Amino acid sequence: MAEFTFYTVAMSRGQISRWALHEAGADYEQVVFDFATRPDHFTDINPMNKVPALVHHHGAHDHVITEAAAINHYLAETHPDAGLLPDTHEKAAYFRWLFFAAGPLEQAVVAQAMDWKVPQERVGMAGFGSLELALSAMESWLSDNDFAAGSRFTMADTYVGSQFIWGLRFGSIPEAPAFRAYVDRVTNRSAYSEANAIDAKLIDEG
Repeated sequence: MAEFTFYTVAMSRGQISRWALHEAGADYEQVVFDFATRPDHFTDINPMNKVPALVHHHGAHDHVITEAAAINHYLAETHPDAGLLPDTHEKAAYFRWLFFAAGPLEQAVVAQAMDWKVPQERVGMAGFGSLELALSAMESWLSDNDFAAGSRFTMADTYVGSQFIWGLRFGSIPEAPAFRAYVDRVTNRSAYSEANAIDAKLIDEG
């Protein structure tokens, strides 16, 4: 048995965590299904019935991790030799932008796509404020820094980078020089190419 079992759907957020699995060099097996044919037992793994989900077969224990940002950081923690964890001076930016992308940025993009309008007087109540504010914060950072934690690629970039890869591809995030340059940097990695090729093949076969 592999050390990890990875549950995913080809065209889903599972692509974010497959990239992380390859960056970490994790020993994993996959369970791939589609949204219409999810196995009945999957809700025992994730009661939300959504992907990705990761099971770590750790000695006599099985540890379940869900939520792509959590999965990705967990993989960095369990594979420290991969060099994907932040150092002392990178840690603040690493967690800041990892959780910003998983929270305000993703919420803002989804709200825009769903045409959810936050009244101007209640923008402060919304965790994302507005798409413009969220993107402005990220553009300011990425104009001065190559990666989420600063000058070096870390596991945070598998999540933050995925938001911009998908956003620019599907038009949910507008083109900006800082965003395009960042996407070019993070996708120019062998682990990204390997993981992306697997999901592209699964999509084609589906």
